[in-house]
Amino acid sequence: MDPTRELGRTVLIIGLVLAAGGALLYFTGKFPFRLGRLPGDIIHHGEHSTFYFPITTSILVSVVLTFILWLLSQFRR
Repeated sequence: MDPTRELGRTVLIIGLVLAAGGALLYFTGKFPFRLGRLPGDIIHHGEHSTFYFPITTSILVSVVLTFILWLLSQFRR
């Protein structure tokens, strides 16, 4: 395949991913749940500090990204 065409395709895919991510961030206020505030996320408020570890959110994002990448690999065959 022509290198210019391949670069154009890559830029287009990156643009679509960025647009989808932007739309997701824009509309998250309307979701019944908020990423980063899911049950199972660890928050510890100390006297002068706060420790926050979004473990449930991390697992959810990992599962979704794994599924998306798996779908993409199925279509590339």
